[in-house]
Amino acid sequence: RRKVKSVCATSVQLKYHKRHLWLCLSLMMNKEIFERLEELQIEYKKIEHPAAFTMEEIEEYHLTENGHIPKILVLRDVKGTRNMLVVLHGDKRANLQLIRAEIDSTKLSFASDERLDKYLKVEKGSVSPFGVIYDTEKELEIYFDADLKKEEIVGCHPNDNHATVFLNFNDLVKYVKSCGHTITYIKV
Repeated sequence: RRKVKSVCATSVQLKYHKRHLWLCLSLMMNKEIFERLEELQIEYKKIEHPAAFTMEEIEEYHLTENGHIPKILVLRDVKGTRNMLVVLHGDKRANLQLIRAEIDSTKLSFASDERLDKYLKVEKGSVSPFGVIYDTEKELEIYFDADLKKEEIVGCHPNDNHATVFLNFNDLVKYVKSCGHTITYIKV
């Protein structure tokens, strides 16, 4: 009797392969982000590091020594008709009530995984203003915390939380605008 090998993958194996596939696709898509930076002649410094999902991990990897790391949120209104990318000063709490009042919106919630993929081609933990290059229909409203203007150098993931790209804040603004988006500054 021959033993039949199981062709069924475990959920752990599937999760690993899905993550591996996502990393491969992410690297290909990141190419577009870096090509845009080069096209705009924006100087930047890319630092690779272990996956950083939280501000605590960013601190642990000493990334803030290279520049300011903002908090980046993707939000939607209660009806799902407005979708927003909000870039906050890294020292601030993500207070959705204050943001809601500042942008004159109905109740806000965090965007689903599907919306993150649709608008930014990104997974949770890797959200970045660089991802606006994939919002070709300009469906996202872009809001920057006005206090970010005080920061000379900022760092954001290039749609992959295994790296951080540091650049001049004004160059980040230039990048977002080059993708056809308007930035509205808010005070929160």
